[in-house]
Amino acid sequence: MPLFEAVRLALGTLRVQKLKSFFTLIGVTISVMFLIAVVSIVQGMNRYVEEDFAGKFLGVNTFNLRRFPDIQNDVTEDEWKAWQRRPKIQVDDALAVREALPPGSRWAMHDVTRTDASSPFAQGGPKVMAEAATPEYFLIKDLALSKGRVYNEQEDALGAPVIVIGQEVAERYFPSLDPIGREIRIHRFPFTVIGVLEKQGTVFGLALDRQVIAPFHSEMSRITGARNNLYGVVVQAPNPAAFGGLEEIVRELMRKRHRLGPAEGDDFVLESSESALSQWRTIRKFMVMAGIFLPAIGLVVGAIVIMNIMLVAVAERTREIGIRKSLGARRRDILAQFLVESATLSSMGALIGVGLGVTLAEVVAKVSPLPAAVAPWSIVLAVAVGGGVGVVAGAYPASRASRLDPILAMRSE
Repeated sequence: MPLFEAVRLALGTLRVQKLKSFFTLIGVTISVMFLIAVVSIVQGMNRYVEEDFAGKFLGVNTFNLRRFPDIQNDVTEDEWKAWQRRPKIQVDDALAVREALPPGSRWAMHDVTRTDASSPFAQGGPKVMAEAATPEYFLIKDLALSKGRVYNEQEDALGAPVIVIGQEVAERYFPSLDPIGREIRIHRFPFTVIGVLEKQGTVFGLALDRQVIAPFHSEMSRITGARNNLYGVVVQAPNPAAFGGLEEIVRELMRKRHRLGPAEGDDFVLESSESALSQWRTIRKFMVMAGIFLPAIGLVVGAIVIMNIMLVAVAERTREIGIRKSLGARRRDILAQFLVESATLSSMGALIGVGLGVTLAEVVAKVSPLPAAVAPWSIVLAVAVGGGVGVVAGAYPASRASRLDPILAMRSE
């Protein structure tokens, strides 16, 4: 039987026996749907973490000196208690780090908290992410402005009450107005807006456009609590080659300041984009394994169902097989007929699963902070796997049909 004829026959079976076809394909369809959805979410998160999170949230060639990791994964209660006993990062630590850095490096102190904001034009609203930071923070984080300017070293040293605000803050507290030169209150302290950041979007649900940044030595450090201890010190290497050496300089300095012996571990962390990416890659590995394992179970179940349905089809068409063989059909023709029919049915289930999987990924991306990016290779893989499952599941029924004796087959009812 020609290939086209076998495919046409399979599609005819699908059309005539809708309910049976539905139950035949449901295993493959659901498995492929989840395979596409999981791969899309992992692919989207991978792009998001490597391009947006590492760049926007942590900075390029940058590491943070902190008391304990900002990004925490599988932390035990004992580890958490040990972290709480660590010495806090002080302003003196930050100044010592600045003195130790080689030329070309960048350094910034910063602290952050969530608090209320208000202006003469709007009261209340969501809390803003208030940051106290030295001026190089803008260069390290590569924060661009849509209007205005950032504060300088002199304004920082004098503790000038000036502030740079995010896009959402500008729209919320200065509706239809130019915020430059106007006053905004952060907590209960007034600041004059001198700049507005470009739109940044969100990172894992954290709205960066609700950011407000004021000089470290202004009243903002009282709001954040930076005068007692620091959230962190940000250090940026001039190039990737200098990154490792810079980390060692800061590590040795902090070990000396904390008087740690050779056998003692660090009581601080140097958190970089690479360490964050390393943790993400570990998480991604488990997500990929789960994304493969669960659909694989569904595909095995789907293959068993397809095999049973094909065995029923062989039994129902035994007389037809006998007639075809008596008219000259060879064993391989019968074998090919049932294999193509099984593969076509399974591929149809895979195609439906692809459509549902793409839809599911888009729905997840819209209703949750999880991003999703459908990879073309995952669609090709899903359809190929679907077809392969059909071939494997149809092999035994097709072999059984091809070995039927034509005379006995024609006598069957």
